[in-house]
Amino acid sequence: MNSKKVIVVLTLLLCITSVFSQSKKGYKLVWQDNFCGKTIDTTAWTHEIAPPGWVNNESQRYTKGENVKVRGGKLLITARNENNEYTSARLITKDKHIFTYGIVEIKAKLPEGVGTWPALWMLGNNIDQIGWPECGELDIMEHIGREPGVVFSSIHNRSGYGATPYSGKVNIENPYDKFHIYAMEWTSEYITFFVDDRRIYHYKPEIKTSENWPFDKPAYFIFNIAIGGNLGGEIDNAIFPTTMTIDWVRVYQKKL
Repeated sequence: MNSKKVIVVLTLLLCITSVFSQSKKGYKLVWQDNFCGKTIDTTAWTHEIAPPGWVNNESQRYTKGENVKVRGGKLLITARNENNEYTSARLITKDKHIFTYGIVEIKAKLPEGVGTWPALWMLGNNIDQIGWPECGELDIMEHIGREPGVVFSSIHNRSGYGATPYSGKVNIENPYDKFHIYAMEWTSEYITFFVDDRRIYHYKPEIKTSENWPFDKPAYFIFNIAIGGNLGGEIDNAIFPTTMTIDWVRVYQKKL
């Protein structure tokens, strides 16, 4: 291969890397949870308890801990169908570990089955004061069981929510038995979502307003499995129990 061809190939590789990968240059690790204990760290996480139908016409009851285990350095969230009800868990870091800007990475395996709706996401910590969608929502990873292998990332705000236009999808290999890294880079200028360094969606309003950019305030994590509902749809009762496994979550922020 002559020198000109080498230069062209190297240039193409650099371009591909810049499109599909994220760099942590200039960032430092500020928080992580590796789930190394025997139970969840209650200084970081709270069980959000709620009845069926609380949001999005979902069918599950969120319990106070019965559907969560920490085992072998992994967080296990399990959805069940027992005693004539669906149960699941929703863990939040509200008012405990909240962040404005940074790179977020979550290593996880997803629950399998028609009717599941797992999500790894964030909400503005001021939701109690101003409500949703004004607080802003950052969906790092969502998946619906009737679309095997498809994950998506989305933005919700006053300018676009519910069936939001701010969303991207990607097919990934074996999300149920293989860990993937779901990530987001959130800056004062843009928000970009990734799976295994592959870019899914990039959000950068030309002119930022209170309606399209509530993302200048702290947000908290939510890890949950919803069952059925507006997006989860019809439920296959043969899938239960089904588990989402989280290996770790990490947050990096710009060095001062």
